[in-house]
Amino acid sequence: MDEVVTLIGNFGFPVAVSLYLLIRLEGKLETLTDSIHTLSEAINRW
Repeated sequence: MDEVVTLIGNFGFPVAVSLYLLIRLEGKLETLTDSIHTLSEAINRW
């Protein structure tokens, strides 16, 4: 049982933090993509 707790402690927390950061980063990447698309359209109209 102690080995399982150690494995979760070693790998569970880093995995949880990585998933959290990926989820947050995904939203920012979508916003950045939309901004680049809008900028591209503005340049083409100009």
